[in-house]
Amino acid sequence: MRALNKKYLKHDYVTDVLAFELTEESEIVVCPLVARANAKRYRTSTAREIILYVIHGILHLAGYDDHNAKDKMQMRRVENELLSGKW
Repeated sequence: MRALNKKYLKHDYVTDVLAFELTEESEIVVCPLVARANAKRYRTSTAREIILYVIHGILHLAGYDDHNAKDKMQMRRVENELLSGKW
Protein backbone atom coordinates (compact mmCIF):
# COMPACT_ATOMS: atom_id res chain seq x y z
CA MET A 1 0.00 0.00 0.00
CA ARG A 2 2.87 2.32 0.76
CA ALA A 3 4.36 1.70 -2.68
CA LEU A 4 1.05 2.48 -4.40
CA ASN A 5 0.54 5.60 -2.32
CA LYS A 6 4.05 6.79 -3.13
CA LYS A 7 3.86 5.93 -6.82
CA TYR A 8 0.48 7.49 -7.57
CA LEU A 9 0.03 10.20 -4.91
CA LYS A 10 3.65 10.92 -3.96
CA HIS A 11 2.85 10.17 -0.28
CA ASP A 12 5.55 8.07 1.36
CA TYR A 13 3.41 6.33 3.98
CA VAL A 14 0.94 3.48 4.36
CA THR A 15 -2.70 4.47 4.04
CA ASP A 16 -5.98 2.68 4.64
CA VAL A 17 -7.61 3.04 1.21
CA LEU A 18 -6.82 4.37 -2.24
CA ALA A 19 -9.41 5.07 -4.92
CA PHE A 20 -8.48 5.36 -8.57
CA GLU A 21 -10.83 6.66 -11.20
CA LEU A 22 -9.79 5.03 -14.43
CA THR A 23 -11.15 5.66 -17.91
CA GLU A 24 -13.99 3.13 -17.95
CA GLU A 25 -13.59 1.46 -14.58
CA SER A 26 -12.56 2.49 -11.10
CA GLU A 27 -10.48 0.68 -8.54
CA ILE A 28 -10.48 0.78 -4.75
CA VAL A 29 -7.50 -0.68 -2.92
CA VAL A 30 -7.87 -1.46 0.80
CA CYS A 31 -5.02 -2.25 3.20
CA PRO A 32 -6.10 -5.11 5.50
CA LEU A 33 -3.14 -4.55 7.85
CA VAL A 34 -4.26 -0.99 8.53
CA ALA A 35 -7.85 -2.21 8.89
CA ARG A 36 -6.79 -4.76 11.50
CA ALA A 37 -4.74 -2.21 13.45
CA ASN A 38 -7.49 0.42 13.32
CA ALA A 39 -10.13 -2.12 14.34
CA LYS A 40 -8.17 -2.72 17.54
CA ARG A 41 -7.62 1.00 18.04
CA TYR A 42 -11.30 1.91 17.56
CA ARG A 43 -12.65 -1.27 19.17
CA THR A 44 -14.53 -2.50 16.14
CA SER A 45 -14.17 -5.44 13.80
CA THR A 46 -11.72 -5.68 10.93
CA ALA A 47 -14.64 -6.39 8.61
CA ARG A 48 -16.37 -3.15 9.65
CA GLU A 49 -13.16 -1.20 9.05
CA ILE A 50 -12.82 -2.70 5.58
CA ILE A 51 -16.45 -1.85 4.80
CA LEU A 52 -15.77 1.72 5.97
CA TYR A 53 -12.74 1.92 3.65
CA VAL A 54 -14.76 0.67 0.68
CA ILE A 55 -17.46 3.26 1.42
CA HIS A 56 -14.77 5.93 1.77
CA GLY A 57 -13.28 4.97 -1.58
CA ILE A 58 -16.68 4.99 -3.28
CA LEU A 59 -17.40 8.44 -1.88
CA HIS A 60 -14.10 9.71 -3.29
CA LEU A 61 -15.07 8.28 -6.67
CA ALA A 62 -18.47 9.99 -6.33
CA GLY A 63 -16.76 13.35 -5.88
CA TYR A 64 -16.48 13.70 -2.09
CA ASP A 65 -13.22 15.05 -0.71
CA ASP A 66 -11.63 15.19 2.73
CA HIS A 67 -8.81 17.68 2.37
CA ASN A 68 -10.31 20.38 4.59
CA ALA A 69 -12.28 20.26 7.85
CA LYS A 70 -15.67 21.08 6.32
CA ASP A 71 -15.38 18.47 3.56
CA LYS A 72 -14.03 15.88 5.99
CA MET A 73 -16.98 16.43 8.33
CA GLN A 74 -19.46 16.04 5.48
CA MET A 75 -17.73 12.88 4.26
CA ARG A 76 -17.73 11.36 7.77
CA ARG A 77 -21.46 12.12 8.11
CA VAL A 78 -22.25 10.29 4.85
CA GLU A 79 -19.96 7.39 5.81
CA ASN A 80 -21.76 7.01 9.14
CA GLU A 81 -25.17 7.17 7.46
CA LEU A 82 -24.17 4.45 5.02
CA LEU A 83 -22.62 2.29 7.73
CA SER A 84 -25.72 2.58 9.89
CA GLY A 85 -28.12 1.89 7.02
CA LYS A 86 -29.91 5.25 7.45
CA TRP A 87 -29.86 6.13 3.78
